[in-house]
Amino acid sequence: MAGKADGREPRTVLEKMLWERPQTYDEVSADFDDLAKKLRENATMSPRHLRRLAAGDRAGTTQVTRRVLQAMFKVPIAELLSPWHPTVVSGSTGLVLATNSQDTEQELIAMAAQRARQFALLTGQENLTNEAMELVYDDVRQLTLDYPQRPLSELLGNMVTTQENIYGLLERRTAPEQSRQLYFLSSVTGGLLAKASHDLADPSAAMTQARTAYMCAEHAGHNGLKAWVRGIQSLVAYWAGRPHESIRYASSGEELAARSGSTTSVWLPVSEARAWAAVGNAEKSRDAIRRAETAWDSVQSDELDELGGIAVFSRSRQLYYAADALSALKSEAVSAQEYALQAVEAYSDSTHPDWAFGDQAGSHAALAISRLMAGELDGAREAVAPILDLPPAQRINGIVACTMRVHRTLAMSTLAPSGQDLLEEIETFARTPLKSLPR
Repeated sequence: MAGKADGREPRTVLEKMLWERPQTYDEVSADFDDLAKKLRENATMSPRHLRRLAAGDRAGTTQVTRRVLQAMFKVPIAELLSPWHPTVVSGSTGLVLATNSQDTEQELIAMAAQRARQFALLTGQENLTNEAMELVYDDVRQLTLDYPQRPLSELLGNMVTTQENIYGLLERRTAPEQSRQLYFLSSVTGGLLAKASHDLADPSAAMTQARTAYMCAEHAGHNGLKAWVRGIQSLVAYWAGRPHESIRYASSGEELAARSGSTTSVWLPVSEARAWAAVGNAEKSRDAIRRAETAWDSVQSDELDELGGIAVFSRSRQLYYAADALSALKSEAVSAQEYALQAVEAYSDSTHPDWAFGDQAGSHAALAISRLMAGELDGAREAVAPILDLPPAQRINGIVACTMRVHRTLAMSTLAPSGQDLLEEIETFARTPLKSLPR
């Protein structure tokens, strides 16, 4: 075992895990180098550096090194390098009890709350109490608020648990009005998991979740919700490289959106605009952007919009979608840059309720592309820099895809010889998307 010292507690979680391996520090370092090569990461690890990390000295640790360590030990890097605290297991409950760990105490509180929630929801009552229904609603609402602003890794477990709880309730006999509400919340949760599947680059799973979500929206009798699911399907098809399918989903939901008066009546035409731009039809793309802008005149918040977060389509997102659409059209470079500048400004305040790290990154990518089309290499570098600083946990499918569009635009331009450093930076960024992280 690497460096185990009798009579001393491990100083970090990493050191604890190293002690449990039947290897020397030299052997672990060699394994690190081999894994880095397989991951195509430019990183090496000396035994001395490994000892310093295990001792709690993080000086000189690069992001590349941290990515390889995380892949090697299959533990989030923040946890791996955190101080280790001894734990004991309760014989009566089986719970892990920390003797000196605030993080573990918070986990126990969360576990207890989840158990109380399940008891309230699933204890043998024929109809749900108002309190139980409010629990379900609050769970779903919190997920819609958190989704645009927090890494998926922090939310996915709660999303799956919430969906399972709602499915379980729907499989029991409930009052008609409760069934309608549960189908509504089930559809929203399914839409969130469709988006999560897309963010993890699994369009097939995304469409499966979306189709079930649409079915639930039909049972709920909610036009705005059905239109919202069509928007998700349009988004998934767009980023999967199927623009005509994206157009069909967006256009099929527009009448439903108009009946509801919700913000989906803005989302669907501007989604259509992106897909028309992807097939090179500038006229239809511009027309769809105009229809989206006009739709604001008839928007009235509905039950879905009131959830907030990803369930509502904001003006900030409209600016980003328009910039994304126009940046795909050389003839619209000036308009693309105007929209992109407005979108970047709209997403500059991370404390704003409408802020979303994915849409912020997309806005910066659209600005970078429009500047490249205008021959502004330095301006493109400046625009794309915040994206390249994102940690792997936030490198969702759409962010990686739009960043690679910047790469393709630069590689195909006359600026390519002067922009080799930027091309390499983008390639390095794209090598470690969210889907590649251990889970």
